[in-house]
Amino acid sequence: MKKFSLLFISIVIFMAGCSERVQENPFFTEWDTPFGAPPFDQIDDEHFLPAYEEAIRQHREEIDAIINNPEEPTFENTIVAYDEAGGMFRRISPVFGGLRGAETNDRLQEIAREVTPMLSAHSNAISMDQELFARIQAVYEQRDELGLDREQMRVVETYYRDFERNGAALPEAEREELKKLRERMSMISLQLGENQLAETNAFQLKLETEEDLAGLPESVRGSAADAAESAGVDAKGIVTLHNPSWIPFLQFSERRDLREKVFTAYFMRGDNDNEHDNKDLFAELMQLRLEMARLLGYNNYAEYFQAIQMAEKPENVYDFLYEIWEPSLARAKEERAQMQAIIDREGGGFELKPWDWWYYAEIISQEEYELDDSEVRPYFAIENVKQGNFLLANNLFGLTFEARPEVPVYHEEVEAYEVFDRDGSHLGILFIDPHPRPGKRGGAWCGTYRSGSWDNGERISPIVTIVMNFSRPSGERPALLTWDETTTYFHEFGHALHNFFAEGRYRRTSRSVPRDFVELPSQILENWAGTPEMLKEYAFHYETGETIPDELIEKLKNAEHFNQGFINTEYIAAAILDMDWHTAEHGDEIDVRAFENESLKNMGLIEEIKPRYRTTYFGHIFGTGYAAGYYVYRWAGVLDADAFMAFRESGDLYNQELAERFRNYILANNAIYEGMEAYVKFRGEEPSIEPFLIQSGLK
Repeated sequence: MKKFSLLFISIVIFMAGCSERVQENPFFTEWDTPFGAPPFDQIDDEHFLPAYEEAIRQHREEIDAIINNPEEPTFENTIVAYDEAGGMFRRISPVFGGLRGAETNDRLQEIAREVTPMLSAHSNAISMDQELFARIQAVYEQRDELGLDREQMRVVETYYRDFERNGAALPEAEREELKKLRERMSMISLQLGENQLAETNAFQLKLETEEDLAGLPESVRGSAADAAESAGVDAKGIVTLHNPSWIPFLQFSERRDLREKVFTAYFMRGDNDNEHDNKDLFAELMQLRLEMARLLGYNNYAEYFQAIQMAEKPENVYDFLYEIWEPSLARAKEERAQMQAIIDREGGGFELKPWDWWYYAEIISQEEYELDDSEVRPYFAIENVKQGNFLLANNLFGLTFEARPEVPVYHEEVEAYEVFDRDGSHLGILFIDPHPRPGKRGGAWCGTYRSGSWDNGERISPIVTIVMNFSRPSGERPALLTWDETTTYFHEFGHALHNFFAEGRYRRTSRSVPRDFVELPSQILENWAGTPEMLKEYAFHYETGETIPDELIEKLKNAEHFNQGFINTEYIAAAILDMDWHTAEHGDEIDVRAFENESLKNMGLIEEIKPRYRTTYFGHIFGTGYAAGYYVYRWAGVLDADAFMAFRESGDLYNQELAERFRNYILANNAIYEGMEAYVKFRGEEPSIEPFLIQSGLK
């Protein structure tokens, strides 16, 4: 009796402790926050692991309930039930992933290393569960007799395809092998990204003398000084490997030796034979992806990836890339000769190198186009650019935006806005996170903290975030963006609109588009950014309030094709390198440097240009999102140039009929129309490559 009492007391204490932890952990409770936004001020790093453990338990119960349902498999009890399962994951993963990308720390990285194998094992167990697959297959095989509408048919077919591509139809031994491959690949992808961030943050070039600052405009000097102060470095300034730091330094610094030092540090990231070296990890990843593809019946990973894209197969991707490569490389060689002529004219006595390109491109920009970065930037204060995006969304789709400071955010720099549709109804919440930090990975991206969905006929609005690494304010001066940063802002904002407008009833297909289609909604907005009509509405001098003058607009227009040889060549080189990695017959030993060098040699890349991403910091292809798919930006470039041409040809850049068709077919109804069918619904015909080649100055 005494033992029973002690046991009972222990259980009560344990349950009380569990109850206390549940109450303290925000992921176990409803979020009583404005618009149901994540309560970032209440979420602690230590909440994630127990939350994930509970999410796995709940999801397994939901899957078991589907499997053990005594009724015959139906669309509702199998497909819809599976689509709705995993609700707790939909609360945790966006927050965990969002923070790891935009505001990570050592503890979050430790937790990621712990939960990644757990999540991979759980995902494999679900996606290869034979009883679950049997029920989904049963619905799939009788789909034509179920009276399904088009959207329902597509979600059935998509889920069946997912299970096949995840190996559910393989024999048991091969399924087990595939599980092991995937679990190891997920850990490698995680480590590659962590190494890249560590390498980026590890470098600082101290600018200690006036000579070190030679050639730098006041704005660049100020930013370097602010960076030094923020980092606690006793120097006139520092240069880091974040884009707003190293790019303007290479543009303006007269110190060729320092330019070389910065550029070398940038392109050697992950290739320094140190604790953060990525070569061996990447080589292993390539071997595992090849094994995975062959288990699933494909010759290589590129075949596997592209089988469900618009491109369909690697041959089509290569043909497309080389169609752009040849005129791009020819133009780049002309640009190289022009730069070398300037060096010779000035008595430089040296051959052009990669760390010189940005510097001499700036000279050409000023000499030939009279376009000075310091003349352009004052018209693109970050607040003006933001308002320009809001205005474009209003002109095209009638959207309006209202600041919501009461919405919790994860960093003081993040702004929250409520988005209203044309009829004044609530559409969603937008987070904007503009500047680089040590805990933020490089680049720019759009994500969601809550995807839009439907619950019993009620719309659950999305919470969308756009994250950038743009120039910071300096002293009393606001953040003044480069033209590249300005167009990047419009780009990510386009992704945000895609998330706001998606209308599908089922989570799996609500915003399901091929990877080589997904950049169309983003890239098309870049076209509007530089039109005189738009510039006159958002480009105002940050000090005087003066509207950007016609002569500066003309200079920007004249310079549209400037440096396009370099821009397209460095991009296509990276895309071909990606394809070469994912189509090669990899053996047991891979020399990453040798493979990369051979790839670049075979494509004929000139020594003065490096690919936009070298293998060891090619973050796009560390995960599965853009692996064998980096080509998609130019593929979508053909779509966006052709789509924007429709607006130009109409004579009205804000043509409401076209805007409504674009919203309906390209942005909203991805659950019904996909890829080329959606595009033809909008445009009336398949796209032509001609507008893209003309727009890029390649024809």
